[in-house]
Amino acid sequence: MAILRMKSEKVIEVVMILCSLVSVLTTIGIVLVLSVDTFKFFTEVSIISFLTDTQWTPLFENKHFGILPLLSGTLLTTFIAILLAVPVGISIAVYLNEYASKKFTSIVKPILEMLAAIPTVVYGFFALQFVTP
Repeated sequence: MAILRMKSEKVIEVVMILCSLVSVLTTIGIVLVLSVDTFKFFTEVSIISFLTDTQWTPLFENKHFGILPLLSGTLLTTFIAILLAVPVGISIAVYLNEYASKKFTSIVKPILEMLAAIPTVVYGFFALQFVTP
């Protein structure tokens, strides 16, 4: 019985090592592919141009690869999201903790926790599909 247990534990150990190797090798592969593509990109575009150019037009005849428009759009979107989410989130938290009944809180709190567990990418995809024209 003890020998069978040792063999089964050894099999499980080998399977776990193989699974972890797949994970590590996949990560190394992703890093290598991204590094090679980044090196190819920066052989064609200077880092200074990439960081300071104000246009992102990679498909035009006169190609520009400036990151500033992308960065400013991301920062603007983040700022607007913070302006909307912080007051609503704090208001809901204060209401649930200070004013709402225990029964109401016991119903709403798990729902809010489930909504918080959904990745923001899912909300973004939902907005892209149903909110935009």
